[in-house]
Amino acid sequence: MPVILVINNSICLQCGGCVPLCPEDALFLTFDHLKYDTDLCTLCGICIRFCPVAAISEEDRIAI
Repeated sequence: MPVILVINNSICLQCGGCVPLCPEDALFLTFDHLKYDTDLCTLCGICIRFCPVAAISEEDRIAI
């Protein structure tokens, strides 16, 4: 089952602390949102473990 990264921007502090920790440079901040590049993200989980408010998680996705 495919897994994706999910960012809950309603609770994200926009602190940006996770951005430099990403070994693939997949995370980036826009003016008001944390986003990630799905082509670069390897789902290593470093950002998930770092986030102080658990705004980043993994979610199983069922292919349609």
